[in-house]
Amino acid sequence: MYEIRVNGTLIWYYFICKRQVWLMSHGLEPNQDDSNIILGRFIHENSYLRNKKEVSVGNIKIDVLNKKDGQVVLGEIKKSSKFIESAKMQLSYYLLELKRHGLVGKGVLMIPKEKKRIEVELTKELEDKLRAIEEDIIRLVQREKPIPAARIKFCKTCAYSEFCWS
Repeated sequence: MYEIRVNGTLIWYYFICKRQVWLMSHGLEPNQDDSNIILGRFIHENSYLRNKKEVSVGNIKIDVLNKKDGQVVLGEIKKSSKFIESAKMQLSYYLLELKRHGLVGKGVLMIPKEKKRIEVELTKELEDKLRAIEEDIIRLVQREKPIPAARIKFCKTCAYSEFCWS
């Protein structure tokens, strides 16, 4: 068995579909020609161009890194607020990873298409929740097979649909 490294993408998928967590962690990537993935990639690559992009810290990749009033500010770019809970948890996880490296910061979700900015702070309660989620992700990933496919509201636009419904 290989070492499991939880990252922001797995946290993101955990709140959308746990089957996706298993698929992604086993190197099965979603259809890269899916229109939602293409649009998300375009928005990510063409938004906030003046800011520093794609900074790696350990096993996470931060979209935007700034310093404001002497404090580190992490930015996460999303194409819409449709998956706001997933986005907040992903960004919170980045803040937790930063804290594990001895840095404290704040986060901001940036949704350029909607002209929204949502601030995210890491609380003790959120830290505890994220640690429990990490453990659950590890359990999911260690399974021999993914959990069975189950239709949820996100299936209709999912880039993984071929893995579940073909």
